[in-house]
Amino acid sequence: MTDINSILRQLGFSSLAPMQSKMLDVALQSEGVVLLSPTGSGKTLAYMLPLVELLDSNSENLQAIVIVPTRELAQQSADMLKSMKTGLRGISLYGGRPAMKEHGILREICPHVVFATPGRLNDHLQKGNISPHRVSLLVIDEFDKCLELGFRPEMESIISHLNGKMRCWLTSATNSEEIPRFMDRVTGHFQELDFSHNYAETEERVEVWQVPAPKKDKLDTLGRLLSVIEGKPAIVFAAHRESVERVGKWLLSEGFDATMYHGGMEQDLRERAVYRFRSGVANVLVSTDLAARGLDIPEVQVVIHYHLPSKEEEYVHRNGRTARWESYGKVYLIVGPEEHLPDYVQTAKRLNVEDVAISPRLSKFSSLYIGRGKRDKLSKADILGFLCKKGGLSAAEIGRIDVTERNSYVAVQRLKIKSLLRLIAGEKIKGMKTLIEETKRY
Repeated sequence: MTDINSILRQLGFSSLAPMQSKMLDVALQSEGVVLLSPTGSGKTLAYMLPLVELLDSNSENLQAIVIVPTRELAQQSADMLKSMKTGLRGISLYGGRPAMKEHGILREICPHVVFATPGRLNDHLQKGNISPHRVSLLVIDEFDKCLELGFRPEMESIISHLNGKMRCWLTSATNSEEIPRFMDRVTGHFQELDFSHNYAETEERVEVWQVPAPKKDKLDTLGRLLSVIEGKPAIVFAAHRESVERVGKWLLSEGFDATMYHGGMEQDLRERAVYRFRSGVANVLVSTDLAARGLDIPEVQVVIHYHLPSKEEEYVHRNGRTARWESYGKVYLIVGPEEHLPDYVQTAKRLNVEDVAISPRLSKFSSLYIGRGKRDKLSKADILGFLCKKGGLSAAEIGRIDVTERNSYVAVQRLKIKSLLRLIAGEKIKGMKTLIEETKRY
């Protein structure tokens, strides 16, 4: 039996939420489960606990496939499995990097679980890089999002490669999509666990504010609002990629510690944006609805709707980025002179910011880029030791360290970054020469 309490301690949690406890009980007994629960309620952990209970860490076979809509969610889910320290091996598979390289890693580590985006998983299955013959569990996380993004053909192809009936769990924040007929090939019956009503409990922990903008161009109003927020971590949602770029670049020009995130960016830039925001190097993330789900960013205190959401579901998912895990948050809707609050916004206090001066609040951290990562056997401990020994920093002057496959990012107190770079110039990290530089503000 899996030691659930030990896993929770590894992840920094004290207990399970009722939704997670129910999913653990039902998933171990049922062939098919549909879990409906709001964004930020902990659905990944909810399916991961019964998953580790069912799989055999002593086997050399692939036993579970987890389909996710985005590469970031694939990475974060694989990282969670590793952090649980159960002995199970996992790997994330996604587009934006060579499939041949992933094939090599698959052969090297023989994973028990793959966390994959639909297109890339389908590609590996068609090429025979993944053997599905011993797979006994299929999870589709953010099932409705996968359908919304147009992955229905890829998922149908994936199902066709699997060996008939098996356990299948679907998770979603909303119940807006019917289960397609092709899922009948996996299991004939799904038991629904509906915790979507818990959104009302989340709403109780969220303050909603209406912020009037006197002009159709809302940039000045956004700058004044962020000045009122005083540097608290905030996600600003815009409707289009072009809008994200325009808003983000304007904020940077005004001196805000902002970063941008949307589906048109290259993978390394998306990773860098998420790191900068999650580590506190940037305190504003300007994004499309791509950031409304699938990103593990528990530090968000503020959600700003720069463009009003067109549907209630978008509003729910965006707001789900704050008030996570019993915490509290604030939501601001910037309403232009020709706009009105959507009907589904029941109550909103009014906040006028036009008399506020634009005054950016800078983060106390800057970001360091290191051109080595996991493939070079570099660890967080290696980086911490290097920066303290060679760079003269104390552990308290170093923030979050993220080590990816190819490179690493470190948050360092802003006032120390210049002297640090002078001290480590030309030094090797773990015997390796590499590029180490301050990351650009974008």
